[in-house]
Amino acid sequence: MEDTLAGILHQQFTWLQIGELFVRIAAACICGAAVGVERSKRFKEAGIRTHLVVCFAAALMMIVSKYAFADVATALGDRGADPARIAAQVVTGVSFLGAGVIFRHGATVKGLTTAAGIWATAGIGLAIGAGLYVIGVFATVVIVVLQFVMHKVQVGVDAYTVSHLQFTVTDDATFRQPFLDFLKECKTQIAETRMEAKESGEITYDLILRVPRQVSVEEITAYLMGNKGVKTVSILPNS
Repeated sequence: MEDTLAGILHQQFTWLQIGELFVRIAAACICGAAVGVERSKRFKEAGIRTHLVVCFAAALMMIVSKYAFADVATALGDRGADPARIAAQVVTGVSFLGAGVIFRHGATVKGLTTAAGIWATAGIGLAIGAGLYVIGVFATVVIVVLQFVMHKVQVGVDAYTVSHLQFTVTDDATFRQPFLDFLKECKTQIAETRMEAKESGEITYDLILRVPRQVSVEEITAYLMGNKGVKTVSILPNS
């Protein structure tokens, strides 16, 4: 009886050990959901469910990678089995899932942080699936804290939003310099500029601006609408 497949598996895993594998999967689900909370609150494409499933799947793959060949190793010898090969494919395979949430939106690229979070969540699942509970939970805490903190303390490009404005001015000579001074005062950068001169002498500006998050685009449009030299103002989507 001991030479049967069931007998070999019974020798390899007790019910207590099988229960511990269940705990690993459950812990991975909790950690994955925790990472997804911040993304979900910001209405990102990949939220709690996506991160939970990714972490669960990574933990499952890690368990399979480590323990699925125990019967082969016992009955037939090692036979060159590599317990890391399935886990290695998770690292590269989940990258395709992350790439699916990255897209260009006008002058900006969206989804990079979400994609990186999915990749890191897979790493957490692998760690917990391997039985490294402390490492997995610590990594979860680090990622969750960093996501919340970095959205509070924004530096570099993260401190700006992109706005697309189009407006027409009747007297460009008297309008341009005061407008540039206003943008400088608001610490707003001009990313792209397009100008079109009409036969009437009017100039149509098509601007893509990098606006500090503490400055609303409504403040800029209010300045434009309050300027007598500005004829029309439009806020366009970033396409």
